[in-house]
Amino acid sequence: MPKLSVIVPFYNVQQYAPDTLRSLRTNARPDFEFVLVDDHSKDETPAILERAAEELSAVARVRLIRHEENGGLATARNTGLDAAQGEYVTFLDGDDWLARGYLGELVTAIEELGCDFVRVDHVQATGRARTLVRHPLGRRGEVLRPREAILPADRTTSVDYAYAWAGAYHRRLLDKGLLHFTDGLRTAEDRPWIWKLHREAESFAVLNLHGVFYRRGVASSLTQIGDVRQLDFIRAFDQVVDETARDPEAGRLLPKAVRTYCAIIAHHLAETEKFEPAVARQLRTMSAAAIQRMPQELLTDVLDRMDLRRSAKLRRLRRKITSQKTGPSKTGTSKTDPPKTGTSKTDPSKTGTSEAAA
Repeated sequence: MPKLSVIVPFYNVQQYAPDTLRSLRTNARPDFEFVLVDDHSKDETPAILERAAEELSAVARVRLIRHEENGGLATARNTGLDAAQGEYVTFLDGDDWLARGYLGELVTAIEELGCDFVRVDHVQATGRARTLVRHPLGRRGEVLRPREAILPADRTTSVDYAYAWAGAYHRRLLDKGLLHFTDGLRTAEDRPWIWKLHREAESFAVLNLHGVFYRRGVASSLTQIGDVRQLDFIRAFDQVVDETARDPEAGRLLPKAVRTYCAIIAHHLAETEKFEPAVARQLRTMSAAAIQRMPQELLTDVLDRMDLRRSAKLRRLRRKITSQKTGPSKTGTSKTDPPKTGTSKTDPSKTGTSEAAA
């Protein structure tokens, strides 16, 4: 069994893939496995991976997998997880890179601590600028209960630092079904994933280690593209709220899930100019429906505690939908008249996040 499996999805990243692959080589060991997943790229990425796989096989175990059609990051990571054979698992995106020797330090740390998973800081790379981004938890090198790091609701916590590649995970989590992502999510795929991990894993720690370089401002990144795929954050957070509502400690944890959902909606509504007009309209419609699906008493409490700028935006949307539901019809209303825009708790959202603090 390999000591570590590194799952790396690639999609149309011919400009950046060589840097990513070179960084894997500087981290290679004979007991490491690199699982390279080409998510049906249409540029030169497949040829680059073909050459790199041959070169990397001299210094590590390599598996190159190609999708017959594009499935998105979540699906590509799941393909890698299904193929991974390592005792530990980590991730890397196809346009990011690693510091030399980082993976060895990561494995040593998680082995010494003996916990289910570890989380790390990372370096954000925007052009030539480099910024250290720290995990929100200040306690370092100490084994803790993951669910205790979800709260408080009104602070940025471990579940807001959702980057899957910022850590390593013991295989027992994979065997328990805690490492797979929701298939088909085009963005925000790491939000239900990090919540599930923190609710159901037994132990974790945060390390003073920052060897992942996260490239920002990539033109092909979904965070830079205002198309309908961005709206998958709705489906992702519907899942977070639904699963958290069924947790034995829902009363304690659900306020954090609802508050974060509201913060993400407000974030997107404040940036509607980045969306295509039709998508912006769909965003407003879907956001209003999402607000109606939330536990209303809890939502009121969350909005009362949120800053005025964001809460006002969400209240306006909430009032608009409420007035549409309760306004008189031309022929009068009765208790049996169905609402025109409301949804029930069992209604699925039409699509399924972006980065925003809680």
